[in-house]
Amino acid sequence: MKKLVTKLAAILCIASIAFAFAGCGSSKKKLVMATNAAFPPYEYTEGGKIVGIDAEIAQAIADKLGMELEIKDVEFGSIIGGVVSGKYDIGMAGMTVTDERLESVNFSTTYATGIQSIIVVEGSEITDIDTLINGDYLVGTQESTTGDIYMQDDLGADRVQSYKTGADAVLALTTGKVQAVVIDNEPAKSFVAANDGLVLLETPYAVEDYAIAISKDKPELLEDVNKALADLKADGTLDAIVEKYIPAN
Repeated sequence: MKKLVTKLAAILCIASIAFAFAGCGSSKKKLVMATNAAFPPYEYTEGGKIVGIDAEIAQAIADKLGMELEIKDVEFGSIIGGVVSGKYDIGMAGMTVTDERLESVNFSTTYATGIQSIIVVEGSEITDIDTLINGDYLVGTQESTTGDIYMQDDLGADRVQSYKTGADAVLALTTGKVQAVVIDNEPAKSFVAANDGLVLLETPYAVEDYAIAISKDKPELLEDVNKALADLKADGTLDAIVEKYIPAN
């Protein structure tokens, strides 16, 4: 009997140790973020890793929530649908809140401000917004972005060429397929810096706020993300991340 009790105690001890190790080795709950990593400095790839303002803010949010961040690089136009279906928990890609998007998803509080700007070639006849709109020019955009939506509304579909990425739109500009590109200001500055012969018009086309897309079926997550954003704003983390990529003038 004594031997049996001893054996049972040993088995229970081993089971307890195994359970403890299993608990230590279990991973945190994942926070899956969808983005389009062709939008510097908000998201882009560097050394095979997705980096940028949105990536760092998402990581800071995940840390606040005690979650493990996983970033998925997808086409911009598929982000909202993926969030709605539950494939992704959040969508961050320099995404502007619009009435149309609000029909499908909820948005967090604003975490950054963006400007839609116009890129043209040096010496272009396009010198301001009015010249662009009132002329007969073809405009390149990244599909499904607010720049694309604005241009479709203001110019009509026949004058807008939508591309998978902003880089594709800029390539079309450098090869003469379009006469201007409308895209967010920070990526626009990066594209101009990387391509000789391009200039950025000084007059912004539109000013808008960036927020995080979250499924309407996840109100608790929306509340948690907003709380994390408020904390990160209060302790200076948000401003420090933005300043790292977009130094104040």
